Amino acid sequence: MSLLKRIENRQNTGQVAPPRPSGPSGPSAAPQAPAADDANKLAELRMRRVAAPGQPVGGQGQASGAPDLKSRVQNRLLAELDPSMDISRTAEVRKTIEDLYENVLADEGIVLSRTERKRLFDQIVSEILGLGPIEPLLADETITEVMVNGPKNIYVERRGKIERAPVAFENNEHVMRIIDRIMSPLGRRVDESHPYEDARLADGSRVNAIVPPIALDGPTITIRKFFKKPMTVEQLIEYGAVTPEAIAFMQAAVASAVNVVISGGTGSGKTTFLNLMSSYIPNDERILTIENAAELQLRQEHVVRLESRPANIEGKGEVSIQNLVVNALRMRPDRIVVGEIRDGAALDMLQAMNTGHEGSMTTCHSNSARDTLARIETMCLMAGMDLPMRAIREQVSSAINVICHLARLSDGSRKVVQIAEIQGMEGDVITMADIFVFEQTGIEKGKIIGRLRPTGLRPKCMEQIEEEGHHLPASVFGAGERLRY
Repeated sequence: MSLLKRIENRQNTGQVAPPRPSGPSGPSAAPQAPAADDANKLAELRMRRVAAPGQPVGGQGQASGAPDLKSRVQNRLLAELDPSMDISRTAEVRKTIEDLYENVLADEGIVLSRTERKRLFDQIVSEILGLGPIEPLLADETITEVMVNGPKNIYVERRGKIERAPVAFENNEHVMRIIDRIMSPLGRRVDESHPYEDARLADGSRVNAIVPPIALDGPTITIRKFFKKPMTVEQLIEYGAVTPEAIAFMQAAVASAVNVVISGGTGSGKTTFLNLMSSYIPNDERILTIENAAELQLRQEHVVRLESRPANIEGKGEVSIQNLVVNALRMRPDRIVVGEIRDGAALDMLQAMNTGHEGSMTTCHSNSARDTLARIETMCLMAGMDLPMRAIREQVSSAINVICHLARLSDGSRKVVQIAEIQGMEGDVITMADIFVFEQTGIEKGKIIGRLRPTGLRPKCMEQIEEEGHHLPASVFGAGERLRY
């Protein structure tokens, strides 16, 4: 049993677990071996290391001696740790573990190189205080997503490309312990009766977990990392994800309380872009954020963060995004920012936009700006209201002003590929005009070359933007030069 589990058991029972005797722990623990046996075990470990040269000690999928050594040291270490230790004091706990670790290696006569000693220590600390084998992946700033497909298949996304990670869990139970460690602080659970759930890590990273019997190949974890250093607009421009002209327009639109929907596919950067755009909201406004798993990090002072809640084990206590949107209207918001609309909450969001809450923003999964409208219409129907399609489209056309569409291209890059304005209704059709469109000019060394160009059209919402005191030069919109297709 891990230190964390022992501590959790103590908290649940209100009692301190009795300390275990020194030596190996677990059901198969044997009495302390004599010195001769230790010498034989050490010789065996050395032979295994010779038999598998180049294999780091303590890694997964390696020679059998490495996991055996890690397990022995870890069990001995856990047996000597105080179960009443406050693991929230990470630095103190880490120092205690380090001291005990050195003593264990010395007592058992285990000889390791400096590199192997550090690697084994880091792995043991990750098991006790972190998320086990994937802890180094979360610390790697070049990795944007971690995907655990069962205990032995772990993948990461780096620079927009997916690659296999050289780590693994011991078994399905090992993955389940890590899932419980993520869910428990949030009061959420994942088990056979509730086999999937969304959550977040302490740093804001988004987590989705799904377990058997729904996941056929073992427990699955998907972690969208939250970067400690928020991305800036300057960086987006430098990476070619957007142009200064498009940013100038979006900045003026957000500051002038234009209703914006940010759309795109999975992993296209919608939440990141929403975070950036929300920074242009004036600091003197009351902002309410509504999310399924809190990710948004608004920099304004007057922000109220709301998070949905799943039902408990009895099937009660659920608080949906739709419930929170309705309640938010009673909280005197100036702006409502919804992390993502995916169901009947879309209708309530449109109602909010149409009832004096201008400047609201949200994200939506779709393939294009036009598809975004179709998805919102479909989600409105999911609300269970028997409304005619024309009534829904009128709500959409009057509520939403600008749709900003992002995409992850074939080279792994994420770009703003379309900024369109909703201009009204013609019959039963919502009319839309492109303000900026991404134009691909070629491919160079596997990288897509292109630029988000203005179409030459001046958006109708510019009247509202100028009334708010924001003036944009004609060159932002191409100065009358239309994009040629």
